[in-house]
Amino acid sequence: MDLNTITEVAHPQKREQLPVWTAGDAWLAGGTWLFSEPQVHLTRLIDLTDLKWPALTIGETGLTIAATCTVAQLDALACPPEWLAAPLINQCCRAFLASFKIWKTATVGGNLCMSLPAGPMISLTAALDGVCTVWKADGSERRVGVADFVTGNNRNVLTPGDLLRQIEIPLAALKRRAAFRQISLTLLGRSAALLIGSLGSEGAMALTVTASTARPVRLSFSQIPDPRELREAIREHIPDAIYHDDVHGKPAWRKHMTLRLAEEIRAELQGLV
Repeated sequence: MDLNTITEVAHPQKREQLPVWTAGDAWLAGGTWLFSEPQVHLTRLIDLTDLKWPALTIGETGLTIAATCTVAQLDALACPPEWLAAPLINQCCRAFLASFKIWKTATVGGNLCMSLPAGPMISLTAALDGVCTVWKADGSERRVGVADFVTGNNRNVLTPGDLLRQIEIPLAALKRRAAFRQISLTLLGRSAALLIGSLGSEGAMALTVTASTARPVRLSFSQIPDPRELREAIREHIPDAIYHDDVHGKPAWRKHMTLRLAEEIRAELQGLV
C-alpha cells in the first residue's frame, strides 16, 4: 500500500546521523506491517537498512540478532552442533502466519516491536533468555530481557524515538535441551498458544508461555516438576485476566491448551533426563 502522506525518507548510515524524532516519524526496517494499511498520521520514514547492521553474529558468549535481521536470514542460520536448542529457531520461524515473500522482508525486531501475543520471534527470544539493546532517544542505551520488553498486547517498553538495536541470546540458553508446542484453531492459523520448555545442564526447567497470554510468562523450576506442581504454578502465575481474547481463541480454551501443552513439554523433557 502506498503511504501518500510521507514527505521525507531519511537514510542514516550511523547512529549519530539518526534524525531527531518528531511526531509523524516511523522507523522502517521490513515494513511488512507498515505498508499493510493506511498510516495517515505519518509524514517521515527513517530507513534503517543503510545502517548495515550484521544480521547474525555468533560469538564466544552467544548469538547476536540485529533488529533488522529478516526471518529468512534467521531460519537459514547454520548453528553449531552443540546448540541443542537450535531446532527452536526453525520451529518458531514456521509458526508465522506468513508466506516466503514475507519471510524475506519481515524482521525479527519488527516482530518484537509489534508486540502481538502470537509473535513467534518473541516466543523464541524470550524462551532463550534473550536480552534487548534499546537505543534511547536521548542517546543512552537500555538493556532489557525480552520477557520484560513486551508488556501486553501491542505494548512494550519503547517510548517515542526509542529504537531496538539487537537481541543477544546467551550461549548457555542455546545449549539447553528444549521442547516446543504450538496450536492454532485452524491448520494454518495464527498461534493461539505457543509454549517452549528447556532443561538446563543441572536439571533446572524453564517454561515460557506465549500466544495464549497477552505477554510472555516465564516459569522456572529447580528441577522438572511433577504434573500437579506444574499445573499449580501455571494457575498461580498466569491469572485468568492475562489470557488473550480474540477471534483466534477464547481465554478459557487458551488456558486449557496452555495446561495441556505444558504437561506435554514436561513429559518430553522428563524423558530426556
